[in-house]
Amino acid sequence: MTDPIADMLTRIRNAVRVERAHVEMPLSKVKRGLADVLKREGYIWDWAEVQNESLTQLRIDLKYGPNGEQVIRSIRRVSKPGRRIYSKAKDLKPILNGLGISVISTSRGVVSDREARQRNLGGEVLCEVC
Repeated sequence: MTDPIADMLTRIRNAVRVERAHVEMPLSKVKRGLADVLKREGYIWDWAEVQNESLTQLRIDLKYGPNGEQVIRSIRRVSKPGRRIYSKAKDLKPILNGLGISVISTSRGVVSDREARQRNLGGEVLCEVC
């Protein structure tokens, strides 16, 4: 696997399409940070580290509306291994007029675009969620 972040986003996208309650994937610090941002912004219920045999997994509890509608409508990788996309804090634009978020990897950790603008932080744009 050359891009673990893209793998994480694809697992979430596939699980949401088939309306799974949760999804599991291998754990890393960036994936933990990404899951934490999704929880703070209200796109997932919760996440946890689960020990399976010899490796630690990241378990994400997906969120759906009261009638089963999807909270995560689209999740897209922006910066890829072949082409990294970096942005300054002043260049971060709201996604769908504020209805979506961008997830940014900064020197202070993984944050949403709102937090990056408030803290005046730039960094690598990992993905967009709406």
